Amino acid sequence: MAASVTAPPGGYVLGVDSGGSGLRVALGLVGDEQPVSTTVCSEPVRTGSGGIDADHLLAQLLPAVRHLLDGAAERREDGPAGIAAFAIGAAGMATLGEQLRAELPGALAAELGVRRMALAADAVTAYAGALGQRPGAVVAGGTGMIALGTDLSDWHRADGWGHLLGDCGGGAWIGRAGLDAAMRAHDGRRGGSPALLARLVAVFGPATDLPGLLYPRTDRPALLASFAPEVAACAGDDPVAAGILREAAAHIAETAAAVCPEAGPEGAEQREVALTGGLFRMGDPLLAPLREELARQVPQAVVVPAAGDPLTGSLRIARALAGPGLRLPLHPTLLFVPNAAPETTSGSAQGHGPGAD
Repeated sequence: MAASVTAPPGGYVLGVDSGGSGLRVALGLVGDEQPVSTTVCSEPVRTGSGGIDADHLLAQLLPAVRHLLDGAAERREDGPAGIAAFAIGAAGMATLGEQLRAELPGALAAELGVRRMALAADAVTAYAGALGQRPGAVVAGGTGMIALGTDLSDWHRADGWGHLLGDCGGGAWIGRAGLDAAMRAHDGRRGGSPALLARLVAVFGPATDLPGLLYPRTDRPALLASFAPEVAACAGDDPVAAGILREAAAHIAETAAAVCPEAGPEGAEQREVALTGGLFRMGDPLLAPLREELARQVPQAVVVPAAGDPLTGSLRIARALAGPGLRLPLHPTLLFVPNAAPETTSGSAQGHGPGAD
């Protein structure tokens, strides 16, 4: 039998995480950290010439929300409750979210009666999920690499520029470096790794076939990143593979250093740095040199585990809007709250470009 749900005054909050694998939606209570229920829409929201498609997002989101509300209503002891606040985090929000910012507030107010809402870049919800509303930095590593930090007055972003222009130390970067070392071994050039060449052949087939496999692909970053675990697996016995991970760790620490707020006077206040994303599941082959590099490059940092994921972060932002107040800095594209005072939305992602996707 399902447990009953009793909502505190103010009712529910909703959090949304929209990314390349689809849409995740969580229903929570204003006064409780844990979600009441969650659901997944497996179709990614479309992106067109006008940016992220607001109609397509709403077509998936509204039925999912009503499903969650109906399920919660069946378990409630004290009658229906409304939605106090809403937060949506989306990949591409900073650079492709103009249509969402223009259309979603009115649509959600009309359909769900909610007027407190935030639209955020996914890096911001990742930050809120990992560290809440405390100053610090979050490094998100997967196929790519991006860091976001704040002193609670401005956002600071570094990297996240894609595998051709950056994402240094990310999965695609590590995989490409590993394949380069493998091809060097195949050719007899300096810097080659016979161990990585053997793994290339085992995973992809003959080395001479790799260009034909790689270059026509539209998902080249993901294919490159798929070789990163092979580099980690070889690192214990192969100095070339270990060197690639040491260099990746140096890049990651450099990215963290670019966004991490300075410590307080005389170092009295250290800053939390959280690592999140699948890249860091490589474990010690990457994490051991990364801890050394962070200690050297970011001496004010204390590395902490991420408390939650981007969906958790969306719920935390919604709860802050509904309750004690949002302390994270607002921004026209990174963290947009409709009807907020103009002076609170004029912050900048200082020195690091227009977005944090």
